[in-house]
Amino acid sequence: MKAVNFYILVKKLKQDNDKVGGLELTDNMSEKRYLRAEVVSAGDKVDFVKEQDIVYYDRHAGHEITFDGIVYQIIKISDIVLVE
Repeated sequence: MKAVNFYILVKKLKQDNDKVGGLELTDNMSEKRYLRAEVVSAGDKVDFVKEQDIVYYDRHAGHEITFDGIVYQIIKISDIVLVE
């Protein structure tokens, strides 16, 4: 699969759990604004993100697609807020 134009195909990475006081918040308990993902493919009009980069993007961005049993997220370049 290859992303086109200004789109990026990412695979979500497991989020770390947060500790608040003595309580540990799991992924389904804590609502994080941004999600962490690995770039699988970047479109031909994307110039500052490449494959295998780690990015953070808005949790409400894009849509999911399943291919060979793996769930990917397709997002626009404008949804990325940080590149590691």
